[in-house]
Amino acid sequence: MELILASSSPYRRQLLERLQLPFRVEKPQVDESARAQEEPRDLVVRLAEQKAIQVASGNPQAWVIGADQVAVCGQDILGKPGTPEKARSQLARMQGQRIDFLNGLTLVGPGFRRTRCEPYSVWLRPLDEQSIARYVEADQPMDCAGSFRSEGLGISLVERMAGEDPNALMGLPLVALCEMLREAGWRLP
Repeated sequence: MELILASSSPYRRQLLERLQLPFRVEKPQVDESARAQEEPRDLVVRLAEQKAIQVASGNPQAWVIGADQVAVCGQDILGKPGTPEKARSQLARMQGQRIDFLNGLTLVGPGFRRTRCEPYSVWLRPLDEQSIARYVEADQPMDCAGSFRSEGLGISLVERMAGEDPNALMGLPLVALCEMLREAGWRLP
């Protein structure tokens, strides 16, 4: 059984490697734009499904994992900042607040399709401009939704966390994925 991760994220690749299953990566060709009035939960579920289905269409006998993540603070969807200035701005907006990381996850295989949304919440401690600037300079979180890396120095910004699977914070909820894989007949320890 061939397993494909439909993602270009190095973080998702590293997380999937923990399961010690052979897999390959194929970058999906999906427009990740939100639709008008689309709720964040609906967005990540739709994108995870589209990524998995798009890659599976070219690999009909393979098992394909699709995933997507957004960070939400209040009513704002926070994407990847891309620049240090935007990262500092996002962190200033989020400091002292709760951020919900919503993860869409889909597993598609021959005669099988499961999708779910796995949330994980983080409360950032109050931060001053200097702390934010030091963090952004040191950890360079420009490719992370919400502008911080919990697996790196970003953990120093956190007051508390809550959720079923801390891996979801890094972009691939492994507990839910293992459940889906077992349901599909994969043998995991």
